[in-house]
Amino acid sequence: MFSASELLDMAIKLERNGEAVYRDAIEKVSKPELVLLLEWMADEEVKHAAFFSELKLKLTADSRNPFMEEISRELFDDLLGEKNFSLKEVDFSSLDTVEELIAVFIEFEKDSVIFYKVLEPFVEDPAARKQLQEIIEEENRHIWNLQQHIESKQAITIIHD
Repeated sequence: MFSASELLDMAIKLERNGEAVYRDAIEKVSKPELVLLLEWMADEEVKHAAFFSELKLKLTADSRNPFMEEISRELFDDLLGEKNFSLKEVDFSSLDTVEELIAVFIEFEKDSVIFYKVLEPFVEDPAARKQLQEIIEEENRHIWNLQQHIESKQAITIIHD
């Protein structure tokens, strides 16, 4: 079984990974509005990681595991399917346009939403659950913002090596 601490560690790692990749991407694009969007998204990931870190501290302080007594690794794996939740496996050097980069980020954000929706029913504290729901909404806004850049055709920029 996953412990509450292990799941929160995964959420923290997911957010920190996203932040690192967004900050790295800032160095590889030249369109100012895309840089601003990536900076905003990286900052959002920092806030989300802080939330999960605080939740982990609270759970540790309470000395209780409010959700993981009920779920096994097999069930959790079944719910998440083949999602890898990592941008580290993406070969960014093979991407030629910002649209391709944004498409990768959209998939990462969608994977994050899936993970948090699976996590949500197991968060018993109403305030923490509300915050998690707000994070899910923010991740969905990230997806929408990224899609707007692709649809507007303003994001057509070559990525620098």
